[in-house]
Amino acid sequence: MYNAIDKPLDQYRVSTQDSISYLNYAIYCLAIVLSITHIYFNTFSTLSGLWISAIHFAGFGLLCILTVPIVKNVDNSVSGWRIVDIFLAGIVVMSAAYLILFEDQLYARGVELSQWDWWVSLATIAAALELTRRTMGWFIPVLTLIALSYVVWWGELISGPFHFPGLSLETLLYRSYFSPEGMFGPIARISWSYVFMFILFGAFLVQSGAGDFIIKLARSMAGRFTGGPGFVAVLGSGLMGSVSGSSVANTVSTGVITIPLMKQAGFPARFAAGVEAAASTGGQLMPPVMGAGAFIMANYTQLSYLEIMGAATLPAIIYFLSVAFFVRIEAKRQGLETAETIEGDKSQQPIGKLLKSGWHFTLPIASLVAMLIYGFTPTYAAGFSILVVIASTWLTSQPMKFPQVIQAMVLGSKNMAATAMLLVTIGLVVNAVATTGVGNTFSLMITEWAGGSLMITLVLVALASLILGMGLPVTASYIILATLAAPAIYNLIAEAQLLELFVSGQIPEQIKPMLMLVAPDQIQQLGASMSLVEAQALMALIPVDMKNTLIEGAIGPGQLALALLSAHMIIFWLSQDSNVTPPVCLTAFAAAAIAKTSPMRTGFAAWKIAKGLYIVPLLFAYTPLLSNDLTKALPIFITAVLGIYALAAALEGYLESKLNWMQRLMALVSGVLLLWPQQYMLLTIIGAAAFCGLFYWSCIQNDKSCHTVCE
Repeated sequence: MYNAIDKPLDQYRVSTQDSISYLNYAIYCLAIVLSITHIYFNTFSTLSGLWISAIHFAGFGLLCILTVPIVKNVDNSVSGWRIVDIFLAGIVVMSAAYLILFEDQLYARGVELSQWDWWVSLATIAAALELTRRTMGWFIPVLTLIALSYVVWWGELISGPFHFPGLSLETLLYRSYFSPEGMFGPIARISWSYVFMFILFGAFLVQSGAGDFIIKLARSMAGRFTGGPGFVAVLGSGLMGSVSGSSVANTVSTGVITIPLMKQAGFPARFAAGVEAAASTGGQLMPPVMGAGAFIMANYTQLSYLEIMGAATLPAIIYFLSVAFFVRIEAKRQGLETAETIEGDKSQQPIGKLLKSGWHFTLPIASLVAMLIYGFTPTYAAGFSILVVIASTWLTSQPMKFPQVIQAMVLGSKNMAATAMLLVTIGLVVNAVATTGVGNTFSLMITEWAGGSLMITLVLVALASLILGMGLPVTASYIILATLAAPAIYNLIAEAQLLELFVSGQIPEQIKPMLMLVAPDQIQQLGASMSLVEAQALMALIPVDMKNTLIEGAIGPGQLALALLSAHMIIFWLSQDSNVTPPVCLTAFAAAAIAKTSPMRTGFAAWKIAKGLYIVPLLFAYTPLLSNDLTKALPIFITAVLGIYALAAALEGYLESKLNWMQRLMALVSGVLLLWPQQYMLLTIIGAAAFCGLFYWSCIQNDKSCHTVCE
């Protein structure tokens, strides 16, 4: 068997003129069946979530067996490999059938495993690990084995805070396979519902021709500016990523157009690839489709997906603008032209003409957002929007007919296969962490190491996300870090809000009696403002178990929800850095392959350009940027955009003209002041004035150099 998952979809089409193998026909039919069954699961089905999760695993497990070889670059049609695949296929089918047929008998026995229960549960876990190894590599299976063995074996052998008395293997197998909290638990339910429906929605959009329209629209809107091809990459990746939710897929689909265009315009190949990788990474940050992590965030925070979309929009725009600033600076430094002036670029169309011919592509996105606003579930909204995709193409000369609909189903199932195996297996890790309480222990240790400092905590989490990202995909990295570190960040953000109440003297009456118990000598000060040092001293007197009660009593539910969302959004953003940070950066490597440049050097270029991944999370922690109150969020957005532009200029040593070291230092200071929390308005004003002055001076110098060249 060979790796059929990377074959062009045209090779899956059944035609009377083509000779198609039974293998390809099986893949084609299975992909269609999986799409149809999952649409049914998310609309009319009344089956239990546990059963659907098991069927989800079995179906996509079969698809992975048929499409991904046991060993890469080896002919798996050899009889030995074929036997292994047949045996593995039998296991994944049995994993679902056994759970459905014998679940009642298990509960009737009082949750005691029979001999068959033992063998089937062990075989199912082994199959999940093997299929994840095939699609994602060794890191996740090894991590899963470490987590499971910790529960039953080596957890009781170690001392210290991570000592765990241990559970029996029988209990572990029950919790992993039969329990609704294991591999077929919440993460798997998110996989077969939200994630699949949005991946299928993206597949229908691509099949309808929306991808080509997005690239043309980006070229029409951004191509007329200096360094336009770079802006095309940023805008095109943002628009494409808003519907695909995958950074690597975004890079491949848009990069084949934008990277050659940037090179043709005069951008260095490494920089062009870095821009595409950094911009495509932002695709998972841009609503309405933000990848699997956003749906898991909704599950963790118990906030609606619409709320998460609304909160994520302004930060995503900041990120794409940060990449665009690097493009403009490089274009100015290189003296590059617009896309319109590049010889041979004849494909750019007037934006009015383009919108007139492709306006129908906006209908599915509009219907999706509208249905979410009106309170429909994300799965229902995605399913209805798929119908809108099909219907909207009938407004053109190239409507989606039955063959194109089938092709979109095949594409959706193909794109889902690896993600399904990943999420089912990660469910085992999450269950082990929840069972042992490692998450709470880890959060307490982070807080202790950081000495209660939110900034140091963020640095530690960023380092942890980078290390995890070397072996884990972005979604898996987010899930693990959210389980381990989100409580620590949430507590510190909430404590910072309580500290602000102490400083301002706005302490609610309902918590004053508790404060009097811990600080009876400060009764007179509780109703008045105090210095930051005094407030910190008062905070230090509060016992840990009482602190949570005080926070809940002093801070409203809305603010606590914002703190929780901020904690998870910080981790979600930091998890993206593995896409562009060496030594393992798949998005940068994909862009390097297109640009034909060094993968590692491309990775470092992308890492520099994607600095917004580290700066914007600081705004989540220290400002109300994620607030739904635009009167609070918009001023932060404006100053953040200016601040990041200033930092980019300091990093590159260029603005509209070359900057000397003193001017770079001035840009750095003004950037920091602009990004500083806005309760210090004077600092923000000073930073804005300094950067505007520097920009004006740079423009004058640029004009002088232009006159010199002309003369």
